[in-house]
Amino acid sequence: MRAFIGLGSNLGEREAMIRMALDDLARLPHTRLVRASSLYDTEPVGEIDQPNFLNAVAQIDTELTARQLLWNLLLIEKRLGRVRAQRWGPRTIDLDLLLYGNLIVEEPDLRVPHPELTQRSFVLVPLVELDPILVHPVTGESLLSHLSRLHTRPPVKRGSRLWN
Repeated sequence: MRAFIGLGSNLGEREAMIRMALDDLARLPHTRLVRASSLYDTEPVGEIDQPNFLNAVAQIDTELTARQLLWNLLLIEKRLGRVRAQRWGPRTIDLDLLLYGNLIVEEPDLRVPHPELTQRSFVLVPLVELDPILVHPVTGESLLSHLSRLHTRPPVKRGSRLWN
């Protein structure tokens, strides 16, 4: 199954954290890291008084179920020092399951596609970079259409490439 994972960090060595998370994704069982977007420097959403985030999106092919994948993402976050003290607070690493094929899941602890996907330019911009014709499984609209309706607030500034 093709899946897309959002990566973000705003504590410590942000790029190093994202690269370590990508390495961990590549080591997941029955999973292949296909590629990753560029890095994007973005202002925080929600709790504003914190450092800027570095964001990226990874595309993987996996035989793991969406729930198994989510469980592994939480383990990677924990291993890389993520502490869930404050909603939308600063964090060493944040891994979000954005899309899992065309699957739609509405459970208390697992929602796919990610419920805030269409409101987050810092996720849509790297997703569209990886696949400009991706379609949102719920709305049936392209992610590019969703992105065009956002006023890109906070601004998303493209940084270096993670992948060649």
